[in-house]
Amino acid sequence: MDVERPNIIWPTVPLATLPIVDATMEETAEDFIRRASTPRAPDEKPFYSTSANGQVIALCHQDAQFDSILRQADQIHADGMSLVIFSRHFSARALRERIATTDLVHTVAKRAEETGARFYFLGGSEDVNRTAVAEMQKLYPRLVFAGRQNGYFKEHEEDAVVKNIVASQPDILWIGFGIPLEQRFVARNLNKLAGIAVIKTCGGLFDFIAGKNSRAPQWMQDMGLEWLYRAMLEPRRLGKRYLLTNPVAIYAMLKHRDRMPNKSRSTTRTDAKEAKKSN
Repeated sequence: MDVERPNIIWPTVPLATLPIVDATMEETAEDFIRRASTPRAPDEKPFYSTSANGQVIALCHQDAQFDSILRQADQIHADGMSLVIFSRHFSARALRERIATTDLVHTVAKRAEETGARFYFLGGSEDVNRTAVAEMQKLYPRLVFAGRQNGYFKEHEEDAVVKNIVASQPDILWIGFGIPLEQRFVARNLNKLAGIAVIKTCGGLFDFIAGKNSRAPQWMQDMGLEWLYRAMLEPRRLGKRYLLTNPVAIYAMLKHRDRMPNKSRSTTRTDAKEAKKSN
């Protein structure tokens, strides 16, 4: 039996070598919920959404294998304000906004309360994972969790973890192992996770929900300086990473920059609406 699925074609903006989706937070949440609410075949592959920031851009530039793995995604969001700012100056189409997964999860959860879409949190320590689920259930009492699983399982246990996830029948699977582990996990298991509507990789999302990590002040987020805030909080772990990856990311984006003049933001919105209408 043919199963009709949502088929929105999102406009993209090339940044470095990656096609970054030009979508708003609300559009993305609406799309996730629509996919979760649409009947799907048991053997149908999930819609796979991941994200890019400076670290991802740098890794793709340095590692062709990771670049290939990332391109397996159906959708790549800009989870870094610096990418949005860069697009405004060097791309034919300026990204309308940043899709920060730490914000997206709440936008999707509000809609999931109304539709009954089922979440699954995979990743983080046992304490962080448990606390993140509990916090989400406090914030959204009608949100349904199909299950949860910490990220500290052994390689030989992976198949069993995947089978348990599928058996719990979630609609939206959030995977937070960090870059590049979560992308590699999806690449290994995408076909085995058939029947799930949406997979979204989410980095350190669960740490933020659980209160282990804090968000940067809004003004720093708006200026693309959240990386600096995090580096100040964890200089030993993150300071070196950003010092090494930021210059590479800037070089990669400048090397592949689009020299065409920017379209107006109103034009971008119109194009996105027309893309939706055409489907």
